This record gives sequence, C-alpha cells and structure tokens, in this order.
Amino acid sequence: MTPARRFAALIARFRAQEAAAAAVEFALILPIMLVLYTGANEASVLISMDRKVQLISGTVGDLVARSEGDLSEAVLADYVKVASGLVSPYVAPGMVQVVSQVQVSLDGTTTNITWSRGFTNQQADSSLNRAIGSTYTLPAAVTDIARGQSVIVAETGLPYIPLFGLVYSAPINLYRENFYLPRFGGSIALK
Repeated sequence: MTPARRFAALIARFRAQEAAAAAVEFALILPIMLVLYTGANEASVLISMDRKVQLISGTVGDLVARSEGDLSEAVLADYVKVASGLVSPYVAPGMVQVVSQVQVSLDGTTTNITWSRGFTNQQADSSLNRAIGSTYTLPAAVTDIARGQSVIVAETGLPYIPLFGLVYSAPINLYRENFYLPRFGGSIALK
C-alpha cells in the first residue's frame, strides 16, 4: 500500500470516528447540564415553598384578624390546620406557627403580648407561646399605624429540605411574619 493510500485510509477512519467525538463531548457536558437542571428545579421549588410560607402566615393572620370580639382556641386551631392544605402538594414536616396579639401603647413606645399560641405541625405546642406581658418588637410603620390598638402577629417557619441535595444539601429555614389590625377594632379575646 502506498503512502498516499495509507493516508487516505487514515482520513477515512478518522471521518468514521466523528460520531464518537460527539458522544465524548456529550459525556463531558452531561454532568454539568444535570447539575444545572437539578439546581434550577431545586431553586424553583424553594421559591414556591417560600411563597407558600408567606401565604400560610398571611392567611392565618387574616382569619384571626377577622374575628369579632372573641376567638375560641378550637377555631384558632382550625385556622392553623388550614396550612396543611395551603402547602400541598409539598410535605411540610417541622412547620412552626405562632399567632400572637400585641397591644401597642397610645404613644407607641411599648408593645406587649396580650395572648400567644404556638403550633408545631398544626398541633398546639405551648413551648412556643410567647409570655403574656413580654415585649414584642414591631416594625416602626406598624407601631405608628396601631397606636392604642392591638396587632395580630402571625409567624410561620418551615425548614425546607432539598429534594435531591445535589446543589445544596443543608435545610433552609424559611420564615415569614405578618401583621394585621383586628377588622372590627379593639382587641380579640382568646377563649
């Protein structure tokens, strides 16, 4: 075989191997693409869960603020149980909710807890109750609006555990806090 024919045969073999070069390139880029895809998926679920935590806190606070005069412990517990429906289709182990009423003085300098109830996984948890009479720091804008009135504070915390754990593996603690003035004025008595 002449050198020219050998060179032509070598080129023909090289052309036949181009498909393998694409497979090698694909194999090199595949892990990077999988990490990007998984990370984007985890980020979208995390954003969705954060929005759901905000929705839960806002919904419970709004329902309590709509109470006229008295609110029973059973009704408050029912409001908190609404959260399990709001967080679906995701599971929410470790969800913590605290609903409190804070009395703001006429001059806006003191803000004290008048009642507080805590819940873990939608079950009453007295260890989360804030002490009656203790100070609760409200944002200045809320204090200015609520001078001489009560404020309903609804807090929700949820540890988000990543689905795959490839991009980030540690739980991320999501927390939201909402403030509402009682709709019918005055304060709400918890019975």
